[in-house]
Amino acid sequence: MTLQWFSENGINVNSAVGIDEVGRGPLAGPVVAAAAWISKDLAKELESRSKDLPVRDSKKLSHKQRQKLLEWIGQQPISDVKYGIGYASVEEIDGINILKATMLAMKRAYSALQNNGFSINRPTILVDGNAIPDISGKSSDIRAVIKGDAKVLSISLASIIAKEYRDTIMVNLSKDFPQYGWQTNVGYGTKAHLDAIREFGITQHHRKSFAPVRACVI
Repeated sequence: MTLQWFSENGINVNSAVGIDEVGRGPLAGPVVAAAAWISKDLAKELESRSKDLPVRDSKKLSHKQRQKLLEWIGQQPISDVKYGIGYASVEEIDGINILKATMLAMKRAYSALQNNGFSINRPTILVDGNAIPDISGKSSDIRAVIKGDAKVLSISLASIIAKEYRDTIMVNLSKDFPQYGWQTNVGYGTKAHLDAIREFGITQHHRKSFAPVRACVI
């Protein structure tokens, strides 16, 4: 992960916000998004420390690596890094579908970033994937970046933040529902999770609009 992508695409790092989501595919739990901004100076430092503080697609990092990075981020001046987190609930996912719920979570994440002190004029908002939420208004440039979590530093950072936040939610929920194994599968449809659904039924945290869960409701 380098800063070269920004220069190749004519984007100022200091005005770029990355947005990514985690949790579109699981059978249980919310979909979570994060919006992250990092200064060019801090981004350069991260680039120079890529071996001990790697920043890439959150799924390609271990929990320990993600935690180490977030601990380091937490030690930096708030003038150099800001982020916001948003999510859409299971009820919203079932009510409006997972794509619209994902866009809603992203919109909420950007609003949270603004509430946390981000106020750069005309930022460039970079969203992982091929769809963009309705958050740009008239004062921002918003772009979808295919596989952005593997290319763009601020998107990768957002991916890591969202991943750790959502995993924590699922681990905490697993304490009340240990039979589903959410502390390890974080809600995804593993064999053990599907077997538990068949044996114990579903909870209020399962997405009833998803086929494997819906089959148990009917």
